[in-house]
Amino acid sequence: MTSSTQIQLAKRPTGWPDHENFRTAVVDLPALAEGEVRVSNEFMSVDPYMRGRMNEGKSYVPPFQVGEVMNGGAVGRVIESRDETLAVGTPVLHNQGWRDLAQGPASEFRAVEELPGLALSVYLGTLGMTGLTAWVGLLEIAGMKPGDTVFVSGAAGAVGSMVGQIARLKGAARVIGSAGSQEKIDLLTSKYGFDAAFNYKDGDIAGQLAAAAPEGIDVYFDNVGGEHLEAAIGAMNDGGRVALCGAISQYNATEPGPGPRNMANLVTRGLRLQGFTVGNYAQHLGAFAEQAGAWVAAGDLVFDETVVDGLENAVDAFLSLMRGGNTGKMVVKL
Repeated sequence: MTSSTQIQLAKRPTGWPDHENFRTAVVDLPALAEGEVRVSNEFMSVDPYMRGRMNEGKSYVPPFQVGEVMNGGAVGRVIESRDETLAVGTPVLHNQGWRDLAQGPASEFRAVEELPGLALSVYLGTLGMTGLTAWVGLLEIAGMKPGDTVFVSGAAGAVGSMVGQIARLKGAARVIGSAGSQEKIDLLTSKYGFDAAFNYKDGDIAGQLAAAAPEGIDVYFDNVGGEHLEAAIGAMNDGGRVALCGAISQYNATEPGPGPRNMANLVTRGLRLQGFTVGNYAQHLGAFAEQAGAWVAAGDLVFDETVVDGLENAVDAFLSLMRGGNTGKMVVKL
């Protein structure tokens, strides 16, 4: 009998999660049925949206169930196959993370190409859901145009760092980011090509944004919510657009946070705020993959990964992510 080591949700958190909310289990896997494959995972993703799935209640994606494995993006290789479309050794992308072995119908696994000099983890970040989220939010939701001034919160994270670079490559006049340390600020301006960046932990986010964008902003890509959103609304030029991607500042709150106090600007300046989840925009994957792949190959789109070794450290990786402990995409190497 083949067994799989898994990380399961032990109980739902109140406020910030901790190790008590998770447990490790070893589960026996049944023999493969016709049309199924078994995959040895090489990398798994931890993402902010997973915090919301730990809560009970209706959302855009079903919650994790107590006592069951926590799913998420993963990439690995087929080690056993009973399907002619996926041979043993094929690298595949799928959604059975938080475990060392995954198996199921071949239709649940998508073959990916091995790229010279790049680990398969690139398909969990830059060339995967992370990059597509940045692309969709910036270009389809916010409708960024050449000459726009773009502000990105959480800019040194996996999505934010992609947003800033895509904005620059698409002709933004000025790209501004916020992050939580001087090291990340320096990275934004030196490696990722941001024109300006500031440390939100220094306080007065509105004042720092005004100093970085004295002529206002046209597009805001929101990963944080709260005070960042209010500051961005205040800095918006007429006809400004906001892509609401996340609100990590509020994910672990036990009480609802206050909303922006300057919503009247939406009326007087003709602003547009639109939320989105990338799963509803899969039709853009082909166009994104073609252009992003070319950018990566040419060295125009660069990225960082924070790699944590071992499934046994996946919970620590996730908890660190929630407190901003990552630069670029956070992945666990199995």
